[in-house]
Amino acid sequence: MADYFGILGLVLILAGWVWEFYQALKSNTAGVPLSFALLYGAGSLLLTLHSIQLGDTVFIILNAAATLIAVANAIFAITRGKRKR
Repeated sequence: MADYFGILGLVLILAGWVWEFYQALKSNTAGVPLSFALLYGAGSLLLTLHSIQLGDTVFIILNAAATLIAVANAIFAITRGKRKR
């Protein structure tokens, strides 16, 4: 049963981040500040590596996806978006 809670949490967190990035694309404005995206991406990458060491599939997927979304947000903020303060 605990796996279902983890998977549901994974889906909800990723849905929130995907929705935020979608809104940024629609408005052509960075949804998060560049500094936040970079810090979040670095932290998520480290947590991905930690999750791999632990062998925790749910957190591997969550943190790897969060890293990719943070990198996409950073690239968007640098190339097309206006930084939100």
